[in-house]
Amino acid sequence: MDRYTEGEIYKGINFSKEGLPRGEYENCTFDNCTFLNSSLAGSTFMDCEFRNCDISMANIADTAFKEVQFSGCKLLGLHFQGCNKFLLSMNFDNCQLNLSSFYKLSLKKATFKNCSLREVDFAEADLSGAAFSNCDLANAMFDNTVLEKTDFRSSYNYQIDPEKNRIKKAKFSLPEVVGLLDKYGIEIS
Repeated sequence: MDRYTEGEIYKGINFSKEGLPRGEYENCTFDNCTFLNSSLAGSTFMDCEFRNCDISMANIADTAFKEVQFSGCKLLGLHFQGCNKFLLSMNFDNCQLNLSSFYKLSLKKATFKNCSLREVDFAEADLSGAAFSNCDLANAMFDNTVLEKTDFRSSYNYQIDPEKNRIKKAKFSLPEVVGLLDKYGIEIS
């Protein structure tokens, strides 16, 4: 039987060796913990916060992230598309998410603040109303992605094809908005 844990604070623990016991974690804080290459598969995190953790390359298959905040975390190469999609809600602040995938996920109104999102796969995701604040989106993939009312005003290095994505009422700023025209190979001066 999976364990239930509420209100615990985990500080400086390396879960890469023993692994975090599979279970349901509610209102828990993980501070400066390492989950590198470990398995979080099948666990549920509800109203939890991960601060300054390394969760890179962890197995998050069927993991539920409900109202979870990631702050200052390394989340390299994570396959979020394999998460439990029921009530999925995550926000990211000062995180490294390079090479991760959100393929086909619904992340409406999610916030990405001061994040490195290089080569992240957002193909077929629903990012309606999401906010990308001061994020590096170099080589991030947007293909058949819903970006309606999404805010990119302070982010940079994105390349988004308006013909292949839904961008109605999305917010962009100069000079980065030229990333919508990259496919045309035109020069703007």
